[in-house]
Amino acid sequence: MRVVGGTLLGLALAAGNLVGVAGPAGAVVGGAPVEGTGFAWVVRLSVGCDGALVAPRVVLTAAHCLDGAGPVRVTAGSSDLRAGITVGTTAVRRAPGYSPVTQREDWVVLRLDRRLNLPTLALTPSGAYDRGTFTVLGWGSTAEGGPQQRYLRAATVPFVTDARCAAAYGDLGFVAGEMLCAGDLRRGGIDTCQGDSGGPMVRPDGSGGWVQVGIVSWGNGCGRAGYPGVYTRVSAFTRAIRAAVAALD
Repeated sequence: MRVVGGTLLGLALAAGNLVGVAGPAGAVVGGAPVEGTGFAWVVRLSVGCDGALVAPRVVLTAAHCLDGAGPVRVTAGSSDLRAGITVGTTAVRRAPGYSPVTQREDWVVLRLDRRLNLPTLALTPSGAYDRGTFTVLGWGSTAEGGPQQRYLRAATVPFVTDARCAAAYGDLGFVAGEMLCAGDLRRGGIDTCQGDSGGPMVRPDGSGGWVQVGIVSWGNGCGRAGYPGVYTRVSAFTRAIRAAVAALD
């Protein structure tokens, strides 16, 4: 996740400092290790980000993960990064309106060099899933400035209204309708972090599966009270993402 403010590295934004650090709450702040294969569609990118397998040979991740990046390799198939399979990528389709300055339309799809025989993650069909309690996953840091992880971790985060998120971030660039916020505003302690960028935020689909509602994008630090994680709102771009996936798969 790109991080705003604090002791951060990064991009200058007119209103503050946006940092190009992968992922909100990495190994996931306040999370726990994932056991079993229930999240086999989560993948790791060689650029220090995460993503989701949304088709047998297509990964959805955050566009900012590829800013200035060279060839990307993807590790998939295991919550233990040393036990997964690693494949290359052959093509990229970024959101047409992506901006590295504003973080708007922060999504991109990558075509793998071969199809993977793994479960895929469904995109949310509408905004009906854009509230409630979500699950975030990643191999990122468990605390600001901490090391990234070998084992996948997950945490549950509550929905934060657009009004509260806009109030938290002021003029730092939250765009209601395109971005979705989640986290414990009062206490903090649960979030994505550096190294979690591009990873999926999901919720149950009501039929025993999961749908992706968000993509880890940016935030102010990791798990800070008063500052939720900010995610690309998948429902705003489902049609465009599906078209990009179809063009690559």
